[in-house]
Amino acid sequence: MSAAFAALPVSKLSENAILSNPFKAPAKSLRSSESFVASRVSIPRRTGEVIRQFSVQCRQGVSSRTFQHCFRKNRDGFMYCEGVRLQNVIDTMERRPFYLYSKPQITRNYEAYENALKGLDSIIGYAVKANNNLKILEHLRSLGSGAVLVSGNELRLALNAGFDPSRCIFNGNGKLLDDLVLAANEGVLVNIDSEFDLENIVEAAKIAKKKVQVLLRINPDVDPEVHPYVATGNKNSKFGIRNEKLQWFLDTVKAHPNELNLVGAHCHLGSTITKVNIFKDAAVLMIQYIDQIRAQGFEIKYLNIGGGLGIDYHHKGEVLPTPMDLINSVRKLVISGNLTLIVEPGRSLVANSGVLVSRVVGVKTNGNKNFIVMDGSMAELIRPSLYGAYQHIELISPPAPKAKIQTFDVVGPVCESADFLGKDRELPTPAMWAGMVVHDAGAYCMSMASTYNLRMRPAEYWIQDDGSVKKIRHAETIEDHLRYFEGL
Repeated sequence: MSAAFAALPVSKLSENAILSNPFKAPAKSLRSSESFVASRVSIPRRTGEVIRQFSVQCRQGVSSRTFQHCFRKNRDGFMYCEGVRLQNVIDTMERRPFYLYSKPQITRNYEAYENALKGLDSIIGYAVKANNNLKILEHLRSLGSGAVLVSGNELRLALNAGFDPSRCIFNGNGKLLDDLVLAANEGVLVNIDSEFDLENIVEAAKIAKKKVQVLLRINPDVDPEVHPYVATGNKNSKFGIRNEKLQWFLDTVKAHPNELNLVGAHCHLGSTITKVNIFKDAAVLMIQYIDQIRAQGFEIKYLNIGGGLGIDYHHKGEVLPTPMDLINSVRKLVISGNLTLIVEPGRSLVANSGVLVSRVVGVKTNGNKNFIVMDGSMAELIRPSLYGAYQHIELISPPAPKAKIQTFDVVGPVCESADFLGKDRELPTPAMWAGMVVHDAGAYCMSMASTYNLRMRPAEYWIQDDGSVKKIRHAETIEDHLRYFEGL
């Protein structure tokens, strides 16, 4: 267990969340997540093997090379990934930005979750919204991953990539009827997000003449302590159902035995979460809901705790929770509840596997501001402009011997003052056309790219296990854009 995790105190949030839960019967109040877990461990475990596996997992150290940065500088001053010098890669490419990923790092990230989940019945559901490259999806599917989907087209893409529909989860607060019919026909797990969503799922089941396996997405109202744009599990969120409405949903599900089979409960707290006690707080509440749902005759199989584990965007060596820390924080609860655990990682599976590679167009000074102008922009990578997010930026080759180190804003050529990739960065003054990377760009970067200013979406490549570089998506061209208008 990491030092940061071991030092965490029992959160007061656990007590407040439990005692303020209006759906919880007041007969027995629990003082903390720790006391709740202690009250559960007397329930017989499924097998001695589970106990043995749990003991082994808890003894294992979580420090490993899995979440080290795979794009890093060597002693010669050049940046490498999987033994490949990035300068050699960029020298072979046309002069436009591109994304570069490490296929081995994606594998290592997946295996970190797989190892953490040993001894538990589980589904690792990759959040396709993080990066929807078909080749990345096919690779994760080959490793055993399921898929988490938030649109009909993500569902279609996952099916195209060969994912097992029974290991796919269809989320979303505005799922369309046609997409729900497809999910029903394919046997995908579907989360109920609202009253109208429940009505649409029932209608889809009738059209498909299939019973839909559903989970209830309940907002536990646990603060994930993240940017408000990526907080999704509080009482004012547009996602999920309020816990005081839970009985209405249970009664409605009971009224549709031919259309619905309630098999689980789901929560999703947010993204970039760096404290695993937050997941435990939510899991404590979710187990209480599951106990009460089961008491009404439902056979609940799944606890879905969502995703959201944060990564080291700042590259300062901060000790952050690992997948092992996350799973160990809820392991006892899952075992005692005889549940299959679903996790929905996206960022922590692919973010640190990728970089945006771009080149310096020039350097300028206005007033007291120095600017490095790149050929990459907010069109290719919008997170800094959208969230004020920090992503580390570095040169890929040694600067000139006498290059002056200055404070720069790293900006793009898009006609917006909001077009920046980083602000107030201390960097050596780069030469024109010098290569630079924006780190940790494997998640929520290419999938959020646009064609603003008619900047066409870039190509994607990955470094394979043997060190070769392979294109995994073609760059878009102006000809692609013009084709949308043919024959009109």
